[in-house]
Amino acid sequence: MPRRLPSPPPPLPGFTAVRVLGSGGFADVFLFEQNMPRRQVAVKVMLPEVVNDQVRRMFQVEADLMAKLSAHPAILTVYEAGVSSDGRPYLVMELCSSSLGQTYRREPLPVAEVLRIGVKIAAALHTAHEQGILHRDVKPSNILITAYGAPVLSDFGISATTRGHAPVDAVGLSIPWSAPEVVSEATQGTVASEVWALSATLYSLLAGRSPFEQPGTQSAPGDLARRILRSRLAPIGRRDVPVSLERILARGMSKNPADRQGSVLELLRELQSVESELGLAQTSADIAMAEWASDYARDVDERTVIHAGTAAPRRRRHAGAAATRSGGSGSNGSRTPSGSTGRSERGGSGAETGAGTPVRRGAIAWVVGAAALMVLLVAGGVVAWSLQDAGRSIPRVGEIRAAANEGRILFSWDDPGLGSGDSYRVVTGTGQNSVQRSNEFAAIPTDDGSICISVAVVRSGRSGPLSSEKCAAVE
Repeated sequence: MPRRLPSPPPPLPGFTAVRVLGSGGFADVFLFEQNMPRRQVAVKVMLPEVVNDQVRRMFQVEADLMAKLSAHPAILTVYEAGVSSDGRPYLVMELCSSSLGQTYRREPLPVAEVLRIGVKIAAALHTAHEQGILHRDVKPSNILITAYGAPVLSDFGISATTRGHAPVDAVGLSIPWSAPEVVSEATQGTVASEVWALSATLYSLLAGRSPFEQPGTQSAPGDLARRILRSRLAPIGRRDVPVSLERILARGMSKNPADRQGSVLELLRELQSVESELGLAQTSADIAMAEWASDYARDVDERTVIHAGTAAPRRRRHAGAAATRSGGSGSNGSRTPSGSTGRSERGGSGAETGAGTPVRRGAIAWVVGAAALMVLLVAGGVVAWSLQDAGRSIPRVGEIRAAANEGRILFSWDDPGLGSGDSYRVVTGTGQNSVQRSNEFAAIPTDDGSICISVAVVRSGRSGPLSSEKCAAVE
């Protein structure tokens, strides 16, 4: 079947067409130059022959979702969207230098690079899942590389919401990276099928082929679909791929969704643990701050106000609650007798004596200052108590063991009672931090042959007390 010619670029005000970047089944991508601000951009334009109501809806969904998510460092940035004068919808996007779909078959990627890509894309997927969005087409060609070498996830064109149902007429399915339950049409996508797709993508980047391709045999979509449903996963076939990484990816591609990692965040943490095992610095995971941070700050603020006895809490709803508890408050937060005007019972104001002689202003100022100082001291004490109390609920790591092996030092420790959402923070003697789920930490010593670490448990974003420092050296 002859390959179609790309459609002509649409006229876009403020943009100048440069050349075609690529063609797909539903759209062409062009290089445009934006006039103001001056920059090169990629413009995805729907083909005129496929534009109908369904495709317009899909395109609108993609534009809205990518705009919602593209603040994430590992999700492709969308600058604007619209409909051209010839009626074709278009997206103006960040220009990327390449796609992984163009490279991994020519030359499989280094293990460290695949781990880095895996952590970054897992964080992007986790962000989408937290927003109730499934990508549903994770594969190498949908991971683009920016001009600075950073991987970004693109093409949310067939995405769906986890809070509803995917449209029955949704189109698009990339068989080589699809989970068995998607291939068999038992579902159109779940978090578990996204775990499979990301695991299959990372497998492909390491192996130079999709997971169920067999060299020398037919790899048509029907053949791949049958193998995905029935065949066992073949080994990657590289001596430099750690057994632990093979095991993690195989678990992510378990036939039974319940046997896979419970989320892409769990898969992310396992990939970071392999980095530590190899003596690599863990790739940072770009995950948004959780709601617990603001909730905890509000809780500390409320307890500070109540315990300090101040009458003017900073948050209006707390002031109302305090008034309800006290039955109406005066200027110092104490109950004011019914009908009181705030003046003394002798008929004078609170600033006068019964004889009408003014009270010394210095004395009043001293009292007010002392009261303010007491409030600050109490407030500070409550905050310190709150933080100390929070820290006491986090277990402390006990004795750390160390063993030298082939130029590296493997530190290990017993689980002090890690919860499902907890992790460890490893702090080296040089001040580097690493967050992981594994209770082992591999490190390459410094020039003098030694390294020291301390470990703390991280719970709900708070770090518990550090363990005793453990130092070891390679003999």
